[in-house]
Amino acid sequence: MRQIVLVVIGLAAAVAGLVWTLQGLGYVGGSFMSGATVWAVVGPIVALVGLALITVGLRSRRRVR
Repeated sequence: MRQIVLVVIGLAAAVAGLVWTLQGLGYVGGSFMSGATVWAVVGPIVALVGLALITVGLRSRRRVR
C-alpha cells in the first residue's frame, strides 16, 4: 500500500512541477505564477522530487514480491 501512495504522490508532484515550470516560463498564462522566475526554478525541483518518489515506490514494490 505504501508503494502505491508514493507513486501517486510522486506523480502528482511531477505534474505540478511541470505545470509550475511552464507557468514560470510564461508558456501557461492566467495565473499570478505566469512569468514569475521563482516558479521556473521551484517547478523543476518539485518535478525531480516527484520522479524520485515514483522511483522509490516502484523499486520497493519489486522487492516486496
